[in-house]
Amino acid sequence: MTETTAHNSIAEQAVIGITMGDAAGIGPEVVVKALADPEIRKAAKFIVFGMNEQLCYAADAAEIEPFWGRHQHEKISRDYPYKVVVADYDEYSVPSWIRGPSKIAGEASIRFCLDAIDAARNGIIDALVTAPISKKSWSLAGAEWPGHTEMLAQRCKSPRKAMMFVAGPLKLALATIHEALFEVRNKFTIGCVFEPIDLLNDALKTYFGIKTPKIGVAALNPHAGEDGQFGDEEKRIITPAINLARHHGINCLGPFGADTLFLRAAQGEFDGVVAMYHDQGMIPVKLLDFVHAVNITIGIPIIRTSPAHGTAFDIAGRSIAESNSMKSAITIAIQMARTKKNLELRV
Repeated sequence: MTETTAHNSIAEQAVIGITMGDAAGIGPEVVVKALADPEIRKAAKFIVFGMNEQLCYAADAAEIEPFWGRHQHEKISRDYPYKVVVADYDEYSVPSWIRGPSKIAGEASIRFCLDAIDAARNGIIDALVTAPISKKSWSLAGAEWPGHTEMLAQRCKSPRKAMMFVAGPLKLALATIHEALFEVRNKFTIGCVFEPIDLLNDALKTYFGIKTPKIGVAALNPHAGEDGQFGDEEKRIITPAINLARHHGINCLGPFGADTLFLRAAQGEFDGVVAMYHDQGMIPVKLLDFVHAVNITIGIPIIRTSPAHGTAFDIAGRSIAESNSMKSAITIAIQMARTKKNLELRV
């Protein structure tokens, strides 16, 4: 009995797109290792946007028999007769000796992402999981976006976006993303705090089935500013953003000192947290569950998840990379697609 006939519901399963990421990094390896898990493959159908040659190298190094079909990427379809298919970009070739940023790997990984985003927008895939890319490779390739988040927002024509992370019991969104710490003050507005509160609230409802999320909002300054002694951003920016969110019916509280808020959230007091700057949020995320942490882009009309780690060029090609974060990203993408579909059916 073939894999395509073994279960009558295969045609009805969610179709998950996975981009291979930078060919010189650990992307090919973690994609192959994650999808080699029978429990992962049982849960959905998969289209890998990448290079069959690189994936075969990764499978051989890990002593995994290839388990996928192969088609030309120009003929992407939801109806492939396989549980896993590689949409192959064989016009690209990244030499195996490259173990760092390169123009050719950047060009290829950009193409994977653009085509996968379009496939999600056109309903060919139900969710997108992106393996790590190199921002330097994208820059060498002349990319107009610094990374996935900006590309997704532009391609989806989404004026609003936020980075969300799931790590164990913690679900978190960032108010500012890749900003130098001393530059945060120049972009710190009521709108930049309100937006992730609003988007996180919608995401918790739509993708995680939480009917009335309770969101905790972090302060920017030590001790939440201590009544203005250590800065006035709490009174001048964060509190007005919280009040605006409450006016829109969002159950959010704060601002709370970050030194206690994340512990309270991890213990279940809040369904989600909004952090004010990158490392304020990423330190508890990676401390709580570095191995399984997942990055989610919210505010766009498609589902996109990603492992929370990078390309790890230093260990690429050695078949020692862990695939747990990729497995978590895939599992959460499937869960989000199912929850969204069930919500739409109820409506």
